[in-house]
This record gives sequence, structure tokens and C-alpha cells, in this order.
Amino acid sequence: MTRAVTAIAICMTVACVGSGGDNGGSSSDRVVLQNKGSDTLVNVAQAWAEAYREVNPNVAVAVTGGGSGTGIAALLNGTVDLANASRKIKPKERKTAEKNGVQPVEHVVGHDALAVFVHRDNPLREVTIAQLKDIYGEGGMAEKWSDLGIAVPGCSSDEIVRVSRQNNSGTFAYFKEAVIGNKGEYKLGSRDLHGSKDVVDLVEKTPCAIGYSGLAYATDHVLMPCVKRDDASDCVPPSADNAINGTYAIARPLLMYTSGVPVGATKAYLDWILSEPGQCIIADKGYAPVQKVECNA
Repeated sequence: MTRAVTAIAICMTVACVGSGGDNGGSSSDRVVLQNKGSDTLVNVAQAWAEAYREVNPNVAVAVTGGGSGTGIAALLNGTVDLANASRKIKPKERKTAEKNGVQPVEHVVGHDALAVFVHRDNPLREVTIAQLKDIYGEGGMAEKWSDLGIAVPGCSSDEIVRVSRQNNSGTFAYFKEAVIGNKGEYKLGSRDLHGSKDVVDLVEKTPCAIGYSGLAYATDHVLMPCVKRDDASDCVPPSADNAINGTYAIARPLLMYTSGVPVGATKAYLDWILSEPGQCIIADKGYAPVQKVECNA
């Protein structure tokens, strides 16, 4: 009776499925790990899940996006095994966790440079944190490109079209923390998009636009100005190396959260993500691994 109850409890978050393949495992050997959250991490999470099928065919990983807040909320509600996040869990989320009997445990799985994007015809080649705050922050005076001393071809209105993320996004939260400051707020009137790819796509098509997202979403059709901490600092371009060495001003860890210390299939999956094969996948996707790895070109 106890063993049956335990199996049911495990299957509430780790979905048990019937065994397949030639390895002779029983149905209890097969699990589906539920993995949800950050849109910044969704592409690499899907690549990890696909590669892990070859490592352990008895474990499937179901990956969905929706934003860091969505993933963390699902972890606190007990509906996922792993929550992807591009920002740290908030104090109010920890309070909810305590109320729900959940102990969130943080795992750093990589590093990211949060890039600023402009249209390829925009002459902006460098930008300071103060200028970004002036563009995006409430009370900031930069409303037109001419306020920055710039004339943008194709932008007859001279308006700075601010492209941002929705407020359940970890990228939204981290940009606010790093650029605007925790006590500040975003200006009203930005175009708040669901995903990082959407931000880059809109900037590509809009000469007046500026946006931000994870470096892995960069394309050849937009430009990424280097970023200065202040007027006296070096201007550092966004890159995986500059994210991990701390020289880039808007760099952040990429995280996974579990409920308690991971065990069983969840622990084995996380251990593999942090191993050389898993870290070579995140490096291939344009992020910085948590440690130096030797990867095939």
C-alpha cells in the first residue's frame, strides 16, 4: 500500500508513462520530466531534452516556455519538476513557496549577455547604462533619437520605439534591475512582446526601434551596440566570453529551479546538463557555459 501511494505521489509531477524500446525496463522505469519557464532558455532546453533521449531513452523531458514567472509559478504549484528562469526567484515567490511547502533550490546552468538591438540602418554603435535608463525608465528624457544626437535613416518621426518584454519575463525583470534599478519603473508606451525572437524580429523591421533580449536571439539583420557602464568605462560588446568574465554590464546567470534538492531522474538530468556534453549544447546556442569545456567544432 505504501509503495503504491509513493508511486502516485511521484507521478503527480514526474509523469509516469509506459515503457518502450528494447531495454526491457518496466513501466515504473519510464518518466517524463516537466520543464517550463524562461523564453530565453527555451531553445537550449529543447536541445537538451532532445539530446538526452540518446543518453537515457527511459526519460523524456517535456519543455514549454511562457516566461520565468510562469515556470516558477508552476514549480510552486507542484506541476513541474524543473523551472527555467533568466532571473532569480523573488521574495514574494519564496513566501508562496513556504506557504505551499515547496523549497526552491537554484541551479546555475549557464550565463547570458543581455543584448541591446537596433535596426541595421541605425548609426548607434555604443550606448551607456544611463542612456538606456533614459530611454526605458520612467522619467527618462530620451524620447527621440535626436535626444541622443542621432539621426536614423528611415525613421522620419525621430521617435524612439521602445520594444520590451511582458512583465512575466525574466528578461524584463533583469533589465529593470540592471538598467532602470529596483526602485525605478518602466515608462508606459513600450511595445511589450511575448518572446525574445519577437523582439528581434520587430527591431529588424522597424528603423525607429530599440529592443533587448538574450544574446542567443541575435541575427545578422540587426545591430548590437557595445555597452558602457558609464562615460569613463570601456564599451564592451555582448558576447558569451564577456558575460562570464564580468566585463559586460548586462550579464546574468541562467537558472533552473527544483523543489528541494533534486533526486532520481531529475538529479541525473541536471547532472548531465552540467556535464561537458550538456554545457557544449548551451555554448552552441550562443550562451556561456558554467565552466570551460572542450567541444567539437
